[in-house]
This record gives sequence, C-alpha cells and structure tokens, in this order.
Amino acid sequence: MTTNITQSTYVSQPAHHTAAGGFLQFDFKPQLIRAISDLGYNTPTSVQLKAIPLLLRDNDVIAQAQTGTGKTAAFMLPILQNLKQEPGGIQALVMAPTRELALQVAQAARDYGNYLNVSVLAVYGGQPYGQQIGRLRQGVDIVVGTPGRLLDLIQKKELDPGNLSTIVLDEADEMLSMGFIQDIEEILSSCPSERQTALFSATLSPKVASMAKKYMHNPRSVTIQTRHLTVDAIDHQYCLVNKKDKLAVLTRFFEVEDITSALIFTNTRISTSALVNELMGRGYSGEALNGDLAQATREQVLNRFRCNQTTVLVATDVAARGLDIDDISHVFNYDLPLDPESYVHRVGRTGRADKTGIAISLVTPQDRWRLHRIEGYTKQTLTQIQVPTIEEIEKHREAKLLEQMKGWLKFGRYQQELQLVISLVEMGHDPLKIAASALKAIRAEEKQRQIVEISQVQETSSPSSRRKTQRGKNGKESPGFSHPNKKRANRTPPKTKKPY
Repeated sequence: MTTNITQSTYVSQPAHHTAAGGFLQFDFKPQLIRAISDLGYNTPTSVQLKAIPLLLRDNDVIAQAQTGTGKTAAFMLPILQNLKQEPGGIQALVMAPTRELALQVAQAARDYGNYLNVSVLAVYGGQPYGQQIGRLRQGVDIVVGTPGRLLDLIQKKELDPGNLSTIVLDEADEMLSMGFIQDIEEILSSCPSERQTALFSATLSPKVASMAKKYMHNPRSVTIQTRHLTVDAIDHQYCLVNKKDKLAVLTRFFEVEDITSALIFTNTRISTSALVNELMGRGYSGEALNGDLAQATREQVLNRFRCNQTTVLVATDVAARGLDIDDISHVFNYDLPLDPESYVHRVGRTGRADKTGIAISLVTPQDRWRLHRIEGYTKQTLTQIQVPTIEEIEKHREAKLLEQMKGWLKFGRYQQELQLVISLVEMGHDPLKIAASALKAIRAEEKQRQIVEISQVQETSSPSSRRKTQRGKNGKESPGFSHPNKKRANRTPPKTKKPY
C-alpha cells in the first residue's frame, strides 16, 4: 500500500450538559453512551476528540499521544460503534506490547461494551493455549493480545484474521523497541488488505513511520501537542552523587519523602535483586521485577504492589513495560536510563489519574551528559535538589514520632499501656523517665536504618559549567559552593485531568 500522511482537522462542537456530556457529539449507540455515563466520563480528551471522528469514517489513523491521554477509548469506542451483531468471526484485533496492557485494553472493551452483546478475549504468552483456543472456537468479536501469542495462534490456524475489519497497534513504539517488528509484520500480512488500521504511539520513530508506509492506506495523522514530553503533574528532580553512595542517598530520600509507593529503575536485572536485598537489610521492604521471573510470579509481585502489600518495586525498563498502576507516588532512577526516551516512559508511571508525582534521578558526574540529553529531549530542565542531611533526617524522624504520639493521645489509643505506666509509677519511677524509656523502645527500629555518611562529589566538567550545589562527607554543604535556592524544591505541581 502507498501512504500519504495528511494532517487531520477538527472543528469543536458544543458539549451537551447531560450524562456522558461531550461524547454525545459522536452519535454513538445508546448502549455505548449509557456505558460511558456509568463510567463517569463527561468530556472527551484531546486525542479522543481528534481520533474518534476519523475512525468512525473508516480512515486509517496514526495517532501520536503520550501515555495516560485516553488512547484506549479513542480506538475502542469506534470499534464498538462499528461492531456488527451477526456472527462472522473476529472483527477487531488489537496488538499490545505486554500482558498487562493487553488485559487492561480487553477490560476497557468489556466496560465500554457492557450493554452490547460483545465477546472480548485477551491472549498472551505465559498461559496455556488450551483455554485461549477454546474461547476462540466458541466465537470472539474482539481479540487483544501480544504479538508473539497472536502470531502463534494464527500459525496454528486457531485465530482466523480473514474477516477482520479493524486492526489496532497500541503503543507501537514499545512493541518495536521490544523486538516484535517481525511478528507484527507477519500478522499484518495475514490480515485482509481491505481493512482499517490504527496506530497509536507515544513517539513516531523511523521504524514506526516505515511500518505505517508499508501497511497503512492514506492514514490521517493526529498529534496531541504537549508542553513537555513528560506529564505536567510530575516534579522532575535530580541530585549529584558518587556511584558508591547511591544506596545511602536513596535510603536518605526514603527517610524524608512522603512515599506511598515507589518504583525504582535500574539498568540491569541483576541489580534489581541486589538492590532489593540491600534495602531489606536496612529495614525497607521491596520486591524485584525483572525478566528472570516466571509469569505466575510476576503476576503475584504486581498484585502485591497494587494492593499496597509492597511499597517498593525495583524494576528494569523491559520488565516494567505495560505496567499500569495509578497510585505510584515516586519514581526513582537509581541508574539513569541509557536513552532519553526511556526516561519519558519511566517517569510517566507517576503523576497519573489526577494525582501529582515526583521523579528523582541519582546522577553521577560521569552521567551528566545523559542528563543533558534528557533535558534536551524533554525540552525541560530537571531541578537539582540536595541530598537530605543527617540533621534533616533526625528532625524528620522526631516530627513523625511526635505526630504519631499526638494521634494516640488525642484518640485515647493507650489504655492497655496506661496500666503498665501506673504499675511503674506505683513502683516509684518518675513518669517523665517512664515516657522517655517508652519512646526509646519505640525508636529502637531506627538503629536498623543507620544513616550512612556520603562522600563529597567531585565535578568532572570545567569550572564554568559546574553546578553550584554539592554535599560534603556528612551531607553538609562544602565551602566554596552555593545554591540559588537553599530550600528543597517546591513539590506542588499543577494537577491534570483524569484520563479515560
């Protein structure tokens, strides 16, 4: 097929002030509108406003938009709108890079099609073929899957793409970077030539453009312009550290940051397990997510993280692909990523679903060039912050303990312990000394979290290009260095609307 990419035009229409609001402009089936209303969606996102009308008119579409902008609804709602009710084989096929994303898209299809007689199946590796093949033989309208398993099922002649009317490549850049290009091309070659093809991607690499040229027919282009490549609700920070001090610096941030859940990235799968062991030895619970895990184990790890049974997840880029969890408060780049695009994907996992997030990168002097590449790619400057000092950590510990004590005193959560205190007073002990001894017992666990001293960072660049903030051996500022803002960075970034 020959390809001519043309820029789409969009004329806004007034939103309706009823259930499902602005979605009424697309003239969806009543069943779709009802499902959208049930889900609480009122206003389409930018990518939905631009892509849905084009897809409803059977155009091929290339949509470039970041994660979390509502891409799933942008292609799934038109698929459901155009779905034929009579049996005739699989009508739509969606390719996704990972099991997690395939399951997420399949669930969205079920949610949007709640009032339609639609059958949806997710297929992926790591699961026995039997159940998936059984469902396919019963008849399925929409299949969502990873390229490898989809191709296997096609080659086994259990998945027949002969009647497909729509095929979607979701997170196309991710799939190509994971090495699925040959599988994808074989799948596309087996599909009918007369079909609608939609490609959704955060970035449009030369490989993605080449694939579009080869397999799409006169696609319309949708580009959602963002002020930055990264999410605005994220506070991007970095600190300079010596490589040997990374663990000590990381645990210092754990002491002072309000972490509800954290995703830590390293560049190798070996280092994920090593870092988890080091953290656990210092009293911080965490689990590793890497390519060595069996599929069942991976699912268990992710479920514990989603249910807040585990606060910290240490992962590699590949292992974390397709990870869709909305409540991650912090992303730590323990190792700075090897390319700027990976940084975008990493930090995009926080600051989602109308929440703010913090991304902190540990940067060695030797990694400064990578930091500059990231800043150039994202068109924004990362804020340099200071490593928390021993004094700051000790004050934070004391303040946290005092807040806990105030809560217990306010709500009377001390009745059993009060009897022990009365007994000690009757023995002649000073009440103040009893209280001090009790606090000492409570703080015993702090001994496991020793505050390790860190060494001074030596700049490797020329004096004229040096940053002016460094920390000394005890975490104090070294003589001769100054910082334009002595206070820690302001951490109240603007909120974004919840994506669908």
